[in-house]
Amino acid sequence: MNPEYRNMKIENRIRELISEGLRKIKVPEFDAIRSYIVISRVIISKDKKYADVYVSYIGSAEDRKKAVELLVKYKGFFRKYIAKNLRIYTTPELRFKEDIGIEESVKINKLLDEISSKNNENTSDN
Repeated sequence: MNPEYRNMKIENRIRELISEGLRKIKVPEFDAIRSYIVISRVIISKDKKYADVYVSYIGSAEDRKKAVELLVKYKGFFRKYIAKNLRIYTTPELRFKEDIGIEESVKINKLLDEISSKNNENTSDN
């Protein structure tokens, strides 16, 4: 099997397992924010020792930071959950990071909409 393809499969499976683990974790701190957390992507290192987990949060930037801090606090739970459900020689250390990509794309779309509406107004005025 192609190593790049295998890494991609592992990354997708880790993303699925973390999302699954979010639903299964029985900690009151997660009850309020569980449905707003989105695991957008996982990037595993070449030696498979580390997995960078990018987290999006539907809400403010401050809430996203709190969600990432909470995930970091419980990363041992998620690593153990992955180890139980993924057949891999060593379970990678999880490094949770904020993913601002979705938020930035929404801002860009809003700017593009504003530009197009201004262009439409200018063409209708002529």
